[in-house]
Amino acid sequence: MIEPRHEMHPLPSGVELHGIHWDPPGGGDPALPAWLLVHGLASNARLWDGVARHLAGLGHRVVAIDQRGHGGSSKPDAGFEMATVADDLLALIDALGFERPAVAGQSWGGNVVLELAYRHPDAVSTIVCVDGGFIDLGTRFPDWDDAATALAPPRLAGTPLDQITTWLQTSAADWPEEGRQGTLANFEVRADGTIAPWLTFDRHLMVLRGLWEHQPSSRYPLIEVPTLLIAADTGDVAWTHSKHEAVDAAVDALPRGRAVWFSPAHHDVHAQHPTEVGDLLHQAVTDADFFPHPEATP
Repeated sequence: MIEPRHEMHPLPSGVELHGIHWDPPGGGDPALPAWLLVHGLASNARLWDGVARHLAGLGHRVVAIDQRGHGGSSKPDAGFEMATVADDLLALIDALGFERPAVAGQSWGGNVVLELAYRHPDAVSTIVCVDGGFIDLGTRFPDWDDAATALAPPRLAGTPLDQITTWLQTSAADWPEEGRQGTLANFEVRADGTIAPWLTFDRHLMVLRGLWEHQPSSRYPLIEVPTLLIAADTGDVAWTHSKHEAVDAAVDALPRGRAVWFSPAHHDVHAQHPTEVGDLLHQAVTDADFFPHPEATP
């Protein structure tokens, strides 16, 4: 079994990002792009463990990261707007020595990798947005205070670990154990047996504000690289209907966009179905006909 290694990556900004490296057997296939995997809001790199292990087994170099404020990375008190977190990824790609990697992000991370491709089109070869990249909170909540009130996270600090574990056994019963353990890694486990999110409440709101300010639809026509949207039908009929509309609009506007749906599926579909998601990521960078080809210029 492929085992990961952990490294801290200092960036010119002074932020250090924790990366989980998955090295393919024998050094991998040099013809395959490396993958950079980016988690969502209040999540962490370990939710990608199953996908990363599978991609490494297929010959890819893979690094999953904790974004600023999350997991084992630095916890600054600023810099959570979309442009800054996207530039974190650019600086990390340079630090890793990757040459135009493929980059996947989940939820908020999907919006981040979309912004990366918009701001730095020469830095990436393909992007994948997993149940994200089409999140437009400003349309749903025109007023920031309304968004903050509706979407503020629960105050989980001080919750007993066994309560969180029991909840996971019920809510993620069909997940592989690796996915459940990845979710537990969202939290620091204290000496008294309680947990606290690695992302503090105040930083959570700053990330949320950056997401609320982001308008992905303004980016779609300008994205130059192939873009895969992986969407999860969670079973919420009203939300899934509006999600279908958002995903369809994104695919229509993206120069080379494609969507694949998982149904039924959890928002953390990458943790729930790591092999299937990993196969899609691999196909996206190896199948020449996976994405629609640009129309020929007359």
